[in-house]
Amino acid sequence: MATTSTRLSKQARREQLLDTAAAIVRARGADGLTLVTLAEEAGVSRPIAYDHFGTRPGLLLALYRRFDERHRAAIARALREAGPGADEVAHVISTAYFACATDIPELGAVSAALKGNPEMESVQHELTDGYTDLMADALLPHSGLAPRALRLRCVGVLGAAEAIAAELNRERTTRAEAVTALSDLILGGLGSAPGPTVRPSDSDPEGDRASA
Repeated sequence: MATTSTRLSKQARREQLLDTAAAIVRARGADGLTLVTLAEEAGVSRPIAYDHFGTRPGLLLALYRRFDERHRAAIARALREAGPGADEVAHVISTAYFACATDIPELGAVSAALKGNPEMESVQHELTDGYTDLMADALLPHSGLAPRALRLRCVGVLGAAEAIAAELNRERTTRAEAVTALSDLILGGLGSAPGPTVRPSDSDPEGDRASA
C-alpha cells in the first residue's frame, strides 16, 4: 500500500497503527504482524512504525496492553451499572471476563506470540495485578474478609477463570455455563457477608451475668 501524507498527532498516529495491527492479527494471525506489514497496511513509512514501537515484540506488547485496557474498561463500566447484590456483581465480572475471551480472540494470539519474551512476563504480572485490584475493590463491600485475604482469593479465582476460558475457547463448554461456574467460584470465595457487630449482650442473655 502506498504511503499517505496525512498529518496526525503522535498519539493519534499510534492509535491508528494499533487499530491496523489489531486488524492484521484478526485477519492473518499474530504471525502476520510485523513492523513492515504494519507500515504497509497503515499507509505510512517504515521509520514511522519503528519510531512508535521499536521492535516487533514492542509492537505486540503495545497491542496486548491495549486489548487488556479495553477489557478492564468494559468491566469497570459494567460494574458501575450493576445492581447492589453480590450475585449481580459476580455475574457482571464473570460475563465481562468471558466476553473478552470470546470477543477479543486476538488477545490470546498476541499472548501466544510473546511466549518466552521476558518483558511479557513482567507486563502480564502488572496487568493481572490491576485486574485483581479491580475485582477485589468491587467485591469488598460484599465480603467479611480482610482486604488482603479477599485479594488473595481473587488471585485464585482469576486462575480458575483462565482455565475455564481455555475450555470455552476449545468449545468444551458454553459461555453461559462458564459465566455460572465463575460466578459461583466468586461468591464462594467471599467469606461470610459483612453485617452489624453483635455484642455478647445482644446474642447471649447470660453474657452480662457471666461478666458481672
